[in-house]
Amino acid sequence: MDLDSAKVYDRWDFHQRFQHWLIMLSFTLLAITGLLIKFAFEPWAQSLAKVFGSFEVLFNIHLMAAVIMIVAAVYHIVYLIIKFSQGKLRGTMFPRFQDLKDLYANIGYLTGRTKEGPRFGKYSYKEKVDYLAEYWGTPVMVLTGLILWFPGTANTFLPRWVIESSHFMHQGEGLLAILVIFTWHLYAVHFVPDYFPMNRVWLTGKVSREVMEHEYPLELERMEREEK
Repeated sequence: MDLDSAKVYDRWDFHQRFQHWLIMLSFTLLAITGLLIKFAFEPWAQSLAKVFGSFEVLFNIHLMAAVIMIVAAVYHIVYLIIKFSQGKLRGTMFPRFQDLKDLYANIGYLTGRTKEGPRFGKYSYKEKVDYLAEYWGTPVMVLTGLILWFPGTANTFLPRWVIESSHFMHQGEGLLAILVIFTWHLYAVHFVPDYFPMNRVWLTGKVSREVMEHEYPLELERMEREEK
C-alpha cells in the first residue's frame, strides 16, 4: 500500500464528536418516546409503551432527552463563540452560491450529462442541508416544547392560539425531523455505498486520504498547502 494513501486527516475534534453523541442520544430517545406519545391511543403504541413500564416513565424520558438536546445546542453555540474569538472559525458550513452550482453539477453528473461531479471543500451542500435543518428545527422544537411543558406559565403572556399552535408545530416538526434523519441523513452519511455500513468519522474524527480525495478534494488541497 502507498504510505501516503494510509494517511488520515482530522475532520472532527473531540468537542464536535461529543456534541454529535449528545444529539444522537437525545434525538433517538425523543423520536421513540415522541412517536409513542403522539400515537398513544393506537394499540401498537400502547404495546410498545409497556417497555418503559408506565406512561409517566416514558414521558419523563422524553423530557430528559429534551434537556440533553438543549444542552447539546448550547454547547455547540458556546463552542462556535470560542472558535470565533480564537480566530479559528472558518465559516465553511455557511451556505454559499457555490452550493447551488455544486448541486446543479451533481445533478448533471448523476444523470449522465457530465463526466465529472462537483469538487467539494470542507463540507458539501448535502452536509450543509443536514446542519441547517438541525439548527432550524432545534429552536422550533425547544420553544414549542417549553410551551407545552409549562402551559400555565406560557398562558400568562401568550395568547391561547399560540399555545394550541405549538402542539401541532411540535408534532409536525418532530415527524419532519424523523423523516429527514432516517432518509436523507442515514443514507447520505452511512448507507451510501462509499461508507456502508457506517461512516466512522463520528467515532474517530478522522478520515482517510482516499475519502479526502474522493469527497473533499478542495479541502485536501488547502490542507496540503498549509503543510508546506
